[in-house]
Amino acid sequence: MNAVVIAVSVMLVLSLARVHVVLSLLLGALAGGLMSGLGLAKTMEVFQTGLANGAQIALSYAMLGAFAVAIAHSGLPQTLANAVIRRLDSKQVRDNVPGRFNGVKWGLLLGLLAMSVMSQNLIPIHIAFIPLIIPPLLLVFNRMQIDRRLLACVMTFGLVTTYMWLPVGFGEIFLKQILVGNLTKAGLNVDGINVMQAMTIPALGMVVGLLIAVFVSYRRPRAYQHTAVDVNAHQQAAAMPKISTYRSAVALLAIVVSFVVQLWADSLLLGAMVGFAVFMAAGVVRWGEADTVFNNGVKMMAMIGFIMIAAQGFAEVMKATGQIEPLVQASAEMFAGNKGMAALIMLLVGLLVTMGIGSSFSTLPIIATIYVPLCISMGFSPMATLAIVGTAGALGDAGSPASDSTLGPTSGLNVDGQHDHVRDSVIPTFLHYNLPLMVSGWIAAMVL
Repeated sequence: MNAVVIAVSVMLVLSLARVHVVLSLLLGALAGGLMSGLGLAKTMEVFQTGLANGAQIALSYAMLGAFAVAIAHSGLPQTLANAVIRRLDSKQVRDNVPGRFNGVKWGLLLGLLAMSVMSQNLIPIHIAFIPLIIPPLLLVFNRMQIDRRLLACVMTFGLVTTYMWLPVGFGEIFLKQILVGNLTKAGLNVDGINVMQAMTIPALGMVVGLLIAVFVSYRRPRAYQHTAVDVNAHQQAAAMPKISTYRSAVALLAIVVSFVVQLWADSLLLGAMVGFAVFMAAGVVRWGEADTVFNNGVKMMAMIGFIMIAAQGFAEVMKATGQIEPLVQASAEMFAGNKGMAALIMLLVGLLVTMGIGSSFSTLPIIATIYVPLCISMGFSPMATLAIVGTAGALGDAGSPASDSTLGPTSGLNVDGQHDHVRDSVIPTFLHYNLPLMVSGWIAAMVL
C-alpha cells in the first residue's frame, strides 16, 4: 500500500483517538517512512530536517502573537468585547434564552467573520486575534447558547476562503507567488489568466458550506457550562476602561505600517516586528513592558507554532518517500482518458496530502510539478488546471488536525475545556468545507 496513504491514515486515526497532534504527526511519519523502506534512522533524520525547515514558521507565529498582544495592549480588541458584553447585559439576556434570532447573535457572527477575513489582509495577524477576542466572549456565547462548532466554522471560512480567492495579503502569497509561480515553473502558460476568476467557483463551494453550517447543521442552541474561566474573562473585559484616542490612533498606525511592510517585503515576520516597534516607539508599549508583552504573545502562539514545526517534519518525510507522484500516476491511469474521473482523483490526492501536511501553502509546491503535466496530457485548459491545482492545495486545510485554520479556532474556544479540537473543530470544518469544495472544484475543472 502507498506509504503516503499509510502515513496520513495513521496520523488521522490517532488524532481521532485523542492522541496529541504532535505525537500523531511523529508516529504517522514513522509509519510512512518505514512502509516506504526509508528505515527508522533515515526517517528520523528526514523528520528532523523538516523540523529545521519549520523554524521560520514558528518564529513568524511567535512574532505575530507578540504583535497581536501589543494590539490588545492598546485596548482595541477589548473595545469590541466590551461593546457586546454591555449591550447583552443591558438587554438582560437570561441563561435560558437561546436567542436564535437575536440581533446580537447575528452581529457577533458577522463581526467574527469580518475579523477572520481581515486577519488575512488588512490586519495581517492571521489566527493570533482568536485567543484575544474569543475568551472574553465565551460567557456571552454560553448565555445565547451558540454552538461553538458554528463559531469554528465561521472563523475557518474567513481564514481559508479569503486567501484562496482574494489576492491580497496572505492571498497574494498563496495565489500569485505560490500557485501561479509553481504552475509557471512546471511549464504551464498562465499569461492573461485571472486568478480570482479561476478560483471563484471553488470559493462558492466554501460559501455553500458556511450557509449549511449556519442555517442547517448548527442553528439549534447548545448548552455550555459557565466555568470560572469564562466568568473571569468576561468580568475582566467588562471592567476595562475605554481606550484613549491616542492609543487607538497608534494601534491603527501600527496595523497600517505592518500591512505595508508585509506586502513590500513579502515577510510576515518583518511586518509584525515593525508593527510591534511602532507600539514601542509611540509609548503604547513602554520599554519596561515590552518583555512581558512579547513573552505573552510567544506563549499564546507557542503550541500552534510547535505543531506547525512537527507538520513540516511530517511533510518532509512524505516527500522523501517518493510515493506522492506514483500515487497520482497510478490513480490517473485507472481512468485514462476520462477527464472527470482524473479531476476527481487529483482533488482527492490533494485532500489527502494537505490533511497530512496541514498547510495548503506547503502542499502546492509538492503537487504542482506533478499535476501540470498530467492536466496538459488530459487536455485541461490552463484556467481549469489552475483551478484544479489551487483547489487541490486548499482542500484539507479546513479539517486537518495540524492546520492553523482549525488550531486557531480551538485555541480560543477551548480555554475552558468545553471544545474538543478534533470533534468540534476538525470534523465540522472537514464536513462543511472539504465536501462542497471537492464538488465545486470538480465543476470548475469541467467548465473552465
